[in-house]
Amino acid sequence: MHSKALAYLVHLFTALGVVFGFLALIATVNGNIVEAFLWLALALFVDGIDGTLARAVDVQKNTPEIDGAILDNIIDYLNYVVIPVFIFYTLRMVPDQYLILSSALILLVSCFTFTNSNIKTDDYYFSGFPAIWNIVILYFYLLGSSQWNNLFFVILFCVLTFIPFKYVHPFRVVQFRKITLTIISIWMVTTTVLLFDVSFNNALFKTINYMLWLLTNIYFMALVIYRSVK
Repeated sequence: MHSKALAYLVHLFTALGVVFGFLALIATVNGNIVEAFLWLALALFVDGIDGTLARAVDVQKNTPEIDGAILDNIIDYLNYVVIPVFIFYTLRMVPDQYLILSSALILLVSCFTFTNSNIKTDDYYFSGFPAIWNIVILYFYLLGSSQWNNLFFVILFCVLTFIPFKYVHPFRVVQFRKITLTIISIWMVTTTVLLFDVSFNNALFKTINYMLWLLTNIYFMALVIYRSVK
């Protein structure tokens, strides 16, 4: 009975992601974009650790009537695709004549990602771009990139969905696990500083933070190349 209760609590924890997504949607409608990204970050945190918790309490055995994988995919499609696209549309991140088309393209291509039974490799990497549009749109926002650049990268990532490059799942992969978790921690801190523009009026601090952020991105890009070629 105790194990069953824990399993239900883990499912409830996973389901919190949809609440955070809804709050991100409200924040976007109210024009509070930084707050919206904060709610999406909390949803990302939940998604990052709920799998570990689910395996720890063996939810498949203790709550066989609930399919945690389906629950997870529903919430991820909302928080990784739908809400980021809503932010993308609201901020008009591509030229107006391509806004609906590019939004629809992201939504449709991501359907393939979330129904692709081969999306995860045996060594727990993602095969093809894993529809992390929450991160892509966040980068558009942080970098203030131009509408035409944004359109180019939307098309590029949609194409990469169907090309089997390997993208790291930082919480599941075994190889380089410790360094990857360290790098993702640094990325989260530096990204938060950029998002909230926390510089303490110190140009040196701001430069160091930005350089660290760039280095974390270089690490993940290098890992994609290394694992894909290997």
